[in-house]
Amino acid sequence: MKRLAIVLAAGQGKRMKSKLYKVLHPVCGKPMVGHVLNAVQEVGCERSIVVVGHGAEAVKSYLGSSAEYVLQEQQLGTGHAVKQAGSLLAGEEGVTLVICGDTPLVTAETLEALFDLHHRKGAAATVLTAKMEQPYGYGRVIRGANGTVERIVEQKDCSPEEAAVQEINTGTYCFDNAKLFAALEKVTNNNVQQEYYLTDVIGILVQANEVVEGYVVADVRESIGVNDRVALSEAEAVMRERIVRSHMLNGVTVIDPASTYIGADVTIGADTVVYPGTVLSGKTVIGEDCVIGPAAEIEDSEIQDGAKVKQSVLSRAEVGRETTVGPFAYLRPGAKLGAHVKVGDFVEIKNATLDDGSKVSHLSYIGDAKVGKNVNIGCGAITVNYDGYNKSITEIEDDAFVGSNVNLIAPVKVGKGAYVVAGSTITHSVPENDLAIARPRQENKTGYAEKIRARAKAKKQRQQES
Repeated sequence: MKRLAIVLAAGQGKRMKSKLYKVLHPVCGKPMVGHVLNAVQEVGCERSIVVVGHGAEAVKSYLGSSAEYVLQEQQLGTGHAVKQAGSLLAGEEGVTLVICGDTPLVTAETLEALFDLHHRKGAAATVLTAKMEQPYGYGRVIRGANGTVERIVEQKDCSPEEAAVQEINTGTYCFDNAKLFAALEKVTNNNVQQEYYLTDVIGILVQANEVVEGYVVADVRESIGVNDRVALSEAEAVMRERIVRSHMLNGVTVIDPASTYIGADVTIGADTVVYPGTVLSGKTVIGEDCVIGPAAEIEDSEIQDGAKVKQSVLSRAEVGRETTVGPFAYLRPGAKLGAHVKVGDFVEIKNATLDDGSKVSHLSYIGDAKVGKNVNIGCGAITVNYDGYNKSITEIEDDAFVGSNVNLIAPVKVGKGAYVVAGSTITHSVPENDLAIARPRQENKTGYAEKIRARAKAKKQRQQES
């Protein structure tokens, strides 16, 4: 049977006290609604309708073509929100999952189990429930003698007996699609809030002698709905633990999970070791047999097999096989390192390619450059790529040697096998196999250092006497 989904993402989220729309707050680097939509799509929902309201354009911009959208202009309750999807789904046959966009911890495995129970029981609706030791504030799920759901009672309406029930409504449901929209037509706003509640659909279906089931989630933490920054931090902690555990079970060694941050979209190969203080985020891909950290910060970068990155920052960079980076290196966007490259301490690489076997060992800046194979760039050498108006390219061909404290004034080219003497400022290209030296001739002034010291001593004495 066809699976459909409605993701409720129209609420403003005032308790977040934020300029950022609630469902776009990230959990482990991915907006909450992104986690929810991924889970929905993983269980095979053929159509995903996202109900937007506040911040509609921002949500659409993030999700793009991965979903369809309907607008809830006025926030008149969850039932009203679901009803807005009727223009797209009311004529469909199948099972519709209704889920909130601020529940990032719900897993595809749980949703699959919810669908499975719904099908096996031939239910009109199935509620995802959880059991809490302290359920205060949540709607209670009241079951009948045969175990089916009879009603959902909100906290403020609970009798003492109902308040003692520990099974709560998580706000996630499966519905027979046709029966859902038929029941929504009967929902009224005759309540204190004057809102149309989706929970009223459950009562309407029960009164019509339809089967309503409840599936109890195994891990109550999946039911967390993020409404403020406290809940956001709790969700972050659970998600981070889940992600790190998954990588370890897949063959990654994480020395100290408590001090390691791995984003939701990060991929890591087997036998890679991640040391404490490391932050891996965005769509970073790390190969096998790598050593990452300690204290490495890597975002949206690709690290190939056998590479080592220690105490360095990488953003949108590529690191080749068996290449070493750091400590204290900075690879900025567009940095591309080949295999067996060495980038050492206090080196910054930006929009530059270093081919196989090249070395920039320390205290250098290489920007807007093309560096060939087996090139050695000495301590303190820089490519002078910006004249205040334009950025220009420096080319260094295979097997060249660039000495310490060399300034390469772009645009300039150092030919294959050429040698640039330390301390030179190069303003013209160096042909293949030539040696370039561009520094003033040294002149020694006999005894002049002693004169300088004598002058300084006399000046200091005058100051003391005055």
